[in-house]
Amino acid sequence: MARIVHYINQFFAGVGGEDQAGAGPVLLEGPAGPGRRLAELVAPEHEIVATVWCGDDVAADKVDEIVGLVRSVDPDLVVAGPAFTSGRYGLACARVVAAAHSVGVASVASMHEDNPGLDEAGAAAVVASGEVARRMAPSLERLAAGIQRLLAGETLTAEDGRIGAAARLTVVTDDNAATRAVDLALARLGGDSAATEIPLPRFDRVTPAAPVADASTVMLALVSEGGLVVADNPDGLESARATKWLRYPLEDRDALAAGDYMSVHGGFSTAWANEDPHRILPLDAARELEAEGAIGELLGEYFVTTGNGTSVANARRFGVEWAADLRRSGARAAILTAT
Repeated sequence: MARIVHYINQFFAGVGGEDQAGAGPVLLEGPAGPGRRLAELVAPEHEIVATVWCGDDVAADKVDEIVGLVRSVDPDLVVAGPAFTSGRYGLACARVVAAAHSVGVASVASMHEDNPGLDEAGAAAVVASGEVARRMAPSLERLAAGIQRLLAGETLTAEDGRIGAAARLTVVTDDNAATRAVDLALARLGGDSAATEIPLPRFDRVTPAAPVADASTVMLALVSEGGLVVADNPDGLESARATKWLRYPLEDRDALAAGDYMSVHGGFSTAWANEDPHRILPLDAARELEAEGAIGELLGEYFVTTGNGTSVANARRFGVEWAADLRRSGARAAILTAT
């Protein structure tokens, strides 16, 4: 019977919400939260002997402590998640399985393919989950199937729901290393600058704009991914996985009154933001700077979306559209508030 340790966050451990986001890590005996169902799915061949949980705010920086607790139980496999599209949780799950994999402990995480933490898993296995927690049941079933295959000594593939970077496998070729090296050198000399046996991931490189020399001479815009919309969200901005962005007027407005605005962001407790919307969009401070002449003027509207599990493709599109719109408006600087 294989020994499994399950990593989850404070929500799924039943410890608390954002009030416990800075707590942990803690080692518990046996399964907890969704691990109870996962334990049923992998039994009787395998057993979840322990659970490690940690608060989302600190988990990504406490991976060494988390893995230390995991290794203290001497597991055959480390399992993390499902994290769905949760950014902080997904990042922690990915780093935990990557760290475990690096010290020779078999590991597998579960998250959605749009989770921003996916790439952090490195060579460790990741199987796809649903987008949100209401897809917990099928996500656990797929994870359990992946666990069974891994513990049987098999390699997970896309057919098993594996996502993320493909595992690098050792293969035997007809040509030895010297021959292949010469072939690559000749290809490069012949002008093929992309020739390689190990393609590297491609990342966007954005050249930052030059700093504003004198803010007192330019129009400043306020933009946010904090999900701050007018009360009751009449335009239907999503609380997660946003597919659109919105604009709202600021002309003739010096402050954002509580009750007139609300945050629909699904990635944090919005109580404080709703109590004082300036915690998301600093209109009050911007108006003071405008009155003092520290900035030339404030754009008469603000742009907003929800940066919670938003796909890279949509985020890139939002950025392009915002930049184009701001250029047309005459704004030459922006304050982007993130959460």
